[in-house]
Amino acid sequence: MSNYRRANTKGGTYFFTVVTYRRQRFLCDEKVRNAIRAGIMATQSTHPFTIDAWVLLPDHLHCLWTLPLDDADFGIRWAMIKRYVTKQCGPELKHDGWMSPSKHNRKESTLWQRRFWEHQIRDEMDYERHMNYLHYNPVKHGMVEKVVAWPHSTFHRYVRQGVYEMGWAGVTNVQEFGNFGEPGEK
Repeated sequence: MSNYRRANTKGGTYFFTVVTYRRQRFLCDEKVRNAIRAGIMATQSTHPFTIDAWVLLPDHLHCLWTLPLDDADFGIRWAMIKRYVTKQCGPELKHDGWMSPSKHNRKESTLWQRRFWEHQIRDEMDYERHMNYLHYNPVKHGMVEKVVAWPHSTFHRYVRQGVYEMGWAGVTNVQEFGNFGEPGEK
């Protein structure tokens, strides 16, 4: 196993990618969306954090969080959210044939990949790049032709606030949005 170190800056802002196990495509299902929302609210009640941005796709999600000034433990927050969703939706979505001895030993299910990808935001430019990447992601994956057409995103909130214009990202150069946050993709 690699010697992996996660960022641990108290009060930091982080970009996350969380992926379903074997890239199953259930995250946009209404029951799962509601469970994610409820899991976030339950987690925030004991372990506060601010969601700066969010996009939910069928098999993965991206988000930007800011943690409280005295806290850097995003891992416990993700564990709580994933556990909540698994308890709510696991009976219908679990695949017994996919349960490895390791999954049994760790008391895992077959909803989520074990780990998640995180990146600590370094500055305003880094924040903006990740915010744009996150909101453009449904177009990148061919879910919609325009960012505004994807319903499972904070993009609409930012349009209402005047941060983005309704027609934002009607671009031809997709490269400007980068390719970070999705391991294994080129």
